Amino acid sequence: MPVFVDAAENAALAAIVDLADYASLHSAYSATGANELAGGSPAYARQAIAWDAPSAGAVSLTGTESFNVPAASTVAWIGLWSAVTTGTFYGMIPNGGFTPRAFVGATTDTITAPGHGLTNGQRVVFIAAGSTLPTGLAEGTIYWVIGVSGDTFQVSTTSGGSAVDLTAAGSGFVQRIAPEAYELQGTFEVSDINIVAGS
Repeated sequence: MPVFVDAAENAALAAIVDLADYASLHSAYSATGANELAGGSPAYARQAIAWDAPSAGAVSLTGTESFNVPAASTVAWIGLWSAVTTGTFYGMIPNGGFTPRAFVGATTDTITAPGHGLTNGQRVVFIAAGSTLPTGLAEGTIYWVIGVSGDTFQVSTTSGGSAVDLTAAGSGFVQRIAPEAYELQGTFEVSDINIVAGS
């Protein structure tokens, strides 16, 4: 994989955020923009977003955007779009504004991600980002962290459950996710969408 200097990464990020003018909220991961929230009173709608200039291979929002969230909804992912309705879908970011970490997974069912900062019981997702995930992990599925030991950990499909069986090694990015459940109609604020080149 080539390693690009900041100027190249900043140019690539500028091209991406120049297209992504609207943010959306989603209950679950989708590669096509599905699982978007709907309904409520006041009604949910995508919100226009603006970006800071890319710097040091990263870019962030310039301000805070508020969304109306219908009752009985969960906000797990934030989507990026070209338009306020329909439009072109550009991808999703896990809720929480956490930093993605490169990882490798082994057939010992162990994941190694230096400096991951995770603790048992937290939730994470895995993104291939051009790599091949270890067999046993699915992109966008939410897992619970177990068995943390230094730079290594395991994941389970249930809280406190057994480790996922990794039958072939792989790599990609791991990122903490913090789904927010709304029993009643509420408001969700987005201020910390951060995109890092290579993630």
